[in-house]
Amino acid sequence: MTITALMPVYGRCDVEPVRGEGCYLYDAQGREWLDFASGIAVNLLGHSHPHLVGAIQKQAATLMHTSNLYKVPAQAALAERLVGLTFADTVFFTNSGAEAIECAVKTCRSFHYAHGNPEKFRILTFSNAFHGRTLATISATNQEKMRKGFEPLPDWFHVLPFNDLDAVAAAIDSSIGGILVEPIQGEGGIRPATPEFLTGLRKLCDEHGILLILDEVQCGVARTGTLFAHEQYGITPDIMAIAKGIGGGFPVGACLATEHAAAGMVIGTHGSTYGGNPLAMAACQAVLDIVTEPAFLAQVRESSTRFVAALEQMIPNHDTIFESVRGMGLMLGLKLKTDSRAFVAHARSHGILAVAAGDNVVRLLPPLIIEEHHIREAVDKLSAAAAAYVPAAAA
Repeated sequence: MTITALMPVYGRCDVEPVRGEGCYLYDAQGREWLDFASGIAVNLLGHSHPHLVGAIQKQAATLMHTSNLYKVPAQAALAERLVGLTFADTVFFTNSGAEAIECAVKTCRSFHYAHGNPEKFRILTFSNAFHGRTLATISATNQEKMRKGFEPLPDWFHVLPFNDLDAVAAAIDSSIGGILVEPIQGEGGIRPATPEFLTGLRKLCDEHGILLILDEVQCGVARTGTLFAHEQYGITPDIMAIAKGIGGGFPVGACLATEHAAAGMVIGTHGSTYGGNPLAMAACQAVLDIVTEPAFLAQVRESSTRFVAALEQMIPNHDTIFESVRGMGLMLGLKLKTDSRAFVAHARSHGILAVAAGDNVVRLLPPLIIEEHHIREAVDKLSAAAAAYVPAAAA
């Protein structure tokens, strides 16, 4: 047998963490990495955060799982908390971001069906988006690397250029029921929507009676310095998918919706075996205990300002490699003049973990608990990596 026991769908690097503490990961030999990947924007409280660990331990010793056949008090309590913190009137809990997007799409489809418009089944999405790895969510992107080998795919989505409001206006016809967009594209290269684009999408949805769906799986839950990124644009969605940071490392997601948008989500239309289990709910409550504090969000914004300034000061010292910094809050990207994936691999040997993205961007997604010394260390390690880096084309 030549296949590995683990299905070989990941090109895994040689970093093999066995322990995490704060902003650092360690392997069995004690090697240390500054973790500015955070499990791809997941570990927003870093590793082994005492409040999060304590909440999970306490709940694990009490009750981990029952079923959604029964009432789950912890689920109802967290839903009420999220409703109080957001635009939403109702919440469905999932196990991942992809599942949250699936629920969001179904909510949009069921809305139009319930209102007697089943022909409004198609959703507008945007180039270089990433919404997950299910058959429906890879249908929502034009990235060949996601779609290759799985076509033909469902014809439910129409992909348009990102930040092009005129293209959206021209594409709306009687088949369009919603617009699905990331306020900040993560996998696509840390590309924020322009204020004009996102506010324009909201206006078009209102004018045409269609639903605005936000994918805040990566940019949500305090990462941009507000609880959700759309707050900085002055708009609210009809439906929103979240995951990643909301569990701080525990697998959980959610689909949030207004009462209006959720009109079709009645008994029997959706479900999940594990979604909303008491253990996941305890993790989310612990995360929200911390990130909803105004002082915490202010600290994220202050850390972002310091980190951006330090990166911008570093860039001219390595201007053959780095081009610019982009992003919001602590969802930042370094635009490179060379291959970002190769540089991310090289940077690991200098003790820092980051994540490659589209458009030759290195994603910097640190835990939101970083302090000044972590920023200095990150910039020092990136600078050292750049000084020692020889791009493959020039090798």
